[in-house]
Amino acid sequence: MTRVGLVLGGGGVVGQAYHSGVLAVLQHDVGFDARTADVVVGTSAGSITGALLRLGVSAENLAAWTVRAPLSGTEHVLRQMAEAPVPELAPFRPWELLRRPLRLPGRHMVQRAVTRPLQFRPMAAGMALMAPGRHDILEQLAALRELEGPGWPEPDLWICAVRRRDGRRVVFGRSGAPEAPLHLAIGASCAVPGYFAPVTIGGQSYLDGGVHSPTNAAVLRGQGLDIVIVIAPMSGPTGWRPGVFPAARRYSDRLLQREVKALEAEGVRTVVFTPGPDEQLVMGNDMMSRARLDEVVQQSFLTAGVHAAAPGVAELLHAAAGRPG
Repeated sequence: MTRVGLVLGGGGVVGQAYHSGVLAVLQHDVGFDARTADVVVGTSAGSITGALLRLGVSAENLAAWTVRAPLSGTEHVLRQMAEAPVPELAPFRPWELLRRPLRLPGRHMVQRAVTRPLQFRPMAAGMALMAPGRHDILEQLAALRELEGPGWPEPDLWICAVRRRDGRRVVFGRSGAPEAPLHLAIGASCAVPGYFAPVTIGGQSYLDGGVHSPTNAAVLRGQGLDIVIVIAPMSGPTGWRPGVFPAARRYSDRLLQREVKALEAEGVRTVVFTPGPDEQLVMGNDMMSRARLDEVVQQSFLTAGVHAAAPGVAELLHAAAGRPG
């Protein structure tokens, strides 16, 4: 049997829409059911998408729910979430967050920088030092709390967050990680520094897993996987356009390429989906905006369909689906 990993990167509610468009292509055109992946790694928005997949939501209904279209079948999970009130989010303006004051690093962060310099990421540390945000991410996830079971979803669901005291990545759901209720782990993974308040788990404060990496695909090294599919809403080619968002995409893209190379060095074959110019134009610069989600789903579905049909890519995707090319 081909062992498959699925990586779902961050990107706010717009990133979730991008996930649903790509996953719909994989289901519709290739026959790959993302719910059957051996391991799902979710970061920030990807942790929500990953949890919904593990709760049994199909790619078709995920796309329909994103654009508030009718759901097929008896989709109780999404129907319950659709009925739950969700507070509106303020526009996400990173330049405003960057003006917020920083706190001084504590001894744990300094100790990590000195003792593990190769694992220490200054940018991640800087974001962990930002003043707490004013929005409560757990209010956004209230419906998920009602849906989660007594244990952790199966098969493997790994949710990436960053511990605020030292900037270290923590992967909830993986062996050796701190125990956490699913909704708190997702909340921690989505707690964008300076925008959302940190989430406390076991006496520790946690922030968005995208602080370490928008995808965290490299956590799948050593898992005996044959193919890893990466959906990375915050990466993609930007050229050298000026601005905060193009710079953030270039940084995310560099991290993603490094993580993919690390997987491929172990013999893992990879398929990567990132937004091209058309999707980026529709996605805009406010990752929390729900204004054009239907267009994001549509454009990502069309562009991902072209990529999924490309020679080499199609063969890998059919292998992941357990079907002949």
